[in-house]
Amino acid sequence: MSTLANPQKYLDNAHIALEVFQLRPDYRALLLVITNIPPAPSDAQSEALLQEAEASARATLAKTPVTDIPHVKAWRTAYTSFGAKPKKTPNSLEALTRRVEKGGLPRVNRLTDIYNAISVKHQIPLGGEDLDKYAGAPFLMRAKGDEKFEMKAGGKVVDEPPSKGEVVWCDEEGVTCRLWNWRQGPRTALTDETRNVLIIMDALDACSDERLDAAADELSRVLSGLSPEVEVRRRLLKG
Repeated sequence: MSTLANPQKYLDNAHIALEVFQLRPDYRALLLVITNIPPAPSDAQSEALLQEAEASARATLAKTPVTDIPHVKAWRTAYTSFGAKPKKTPNSLEALTRRVEKGGLPRVNRLTDIYNAISVKHQIPLGGEDLDKYAGAPFLMRAKGDEKFEMKAGGKVVDEPPSKGEVVWCDEEGVTCRLWNWRQGPRTALTDETRNVLIIMDALDACSDERLDAAADELSRVLSGLSPEVEVRRRLLKG
């Protein structure tokens, strides 16, 4: 049975390797499967959410350097624990917050804009994967170093496998996101036509379960408001 025919079974099969919890016992992943989203370009609603997120980030940055924001700082520590260099490869929350610091968040399409806004507003790294391009249930593990990961470079698709010990999200065809939440591959990336999506919310101890739930609640509410056909399912994975 396909993922979209049985989204709950898909969520039930998602898993995280024990070695990830050994590295960060405080880690939690909140997974959301959201189906039947009507595709659309950026609009007034997504613009309002982006502006709210930018205002929130600027208020935080006026008092706290980006690297001292608690959840950003926690992710930088997590990255160094497996040999990554957060200055070179910032987590997705830090990268978006720095975009605000330099001028503003990108405007891509309605779906991407909405989840970027939620990420920045709630200070939680979020990843979005196109479920129609995903192969099997998601799982998080530490890489052996020979896994497949395709990226676009110079207009071409090239294979850039993760480093040994790197924390990576995968499906049955290979790595879908490197360095926990640093960079997603083009194979499963969201597009202007994406209708069915897996959202991954990554949390460490600097983010409470209540804050994680609040972010998921807002994202679910906004996307459900786009169409009565939108359906949202979610599952929390923790050690």
